[in-house]
Amino acid sequence: MPSDFWSPLRLSLEIATAASLVVLILGLIAGRIMTNRQFRGKPIIETIFLLPLVLPPTVVGFLLIVIFGRNSPAGQFIEWLFQQPIIFTWWAAMIAAVVVAFPLMYQSAKTGFESIDEDIERAARVDGAGEWKLFLLVSIPLAWKAIIAGFILSFARALGEFGATLMFAGNIPGRTQTASTAIYLAIESGNMQMAWLWVASMVGISFVMLVLVQGLRR
Repeated sequence: MPSDFWSPLRLSLEIATAASLVVLILGLIAGRIMTNRQFRGKPIIETIFLLPLVLPPTVVGFLLIVIFGRNSPAGQFIEWLFQQPIIFTWWAAMIAAVVVAFPLMYQSAKTGFESIDEDIERAARVDGAGEWKLFLLVSIPLAWKAIIAGFILSFARALGEFGATLMFAGNIPGRTQTASTAIYLAIESGNMQMAWLWVASMVGISFVMLVLVQGLRR
């Protein structure tokens, strides 16, 4: 195996794992808040949550640059806090992965929570369970299949992220070069052996992820 094979793959797995954990927390909270509740502006908020699913990755990358760039308030605050800009760093790659993977986790969590019998939750409230206790000990266990499926799909999406990552985090070997961007560079440089190795690895991991999801849906 070529010596430079593992670095992009390892970085992809690290970023996908970190992004999936962040997305899991955010998706559970957002999914719970948006379940069985009606309030003004709900359709607009849900549209914003799901927008990264349909936007071209380059558009997502462009918006991340605008939001976190050196000329933006958020970017200037981050640079003041950490003494460096966030663009072209590991954290930029993780943020890009979080943004594109969040809709899958949110949709799965919301679907899982909506499938819970409301009588069960009402009974738990009658027995004295507070909202957080109800959420952690009743709602999440009852919706666990949908939550795990969403986590797996989010991981797979974060693992394969390319466009937004390339624009926002760049393609710096050893720092932000993920397997997806490494495949692009390998093809551009004519290194088809490395491209095939990375492609085979990504296909294999994604295949396993989808098999797990299908198993949960039975």
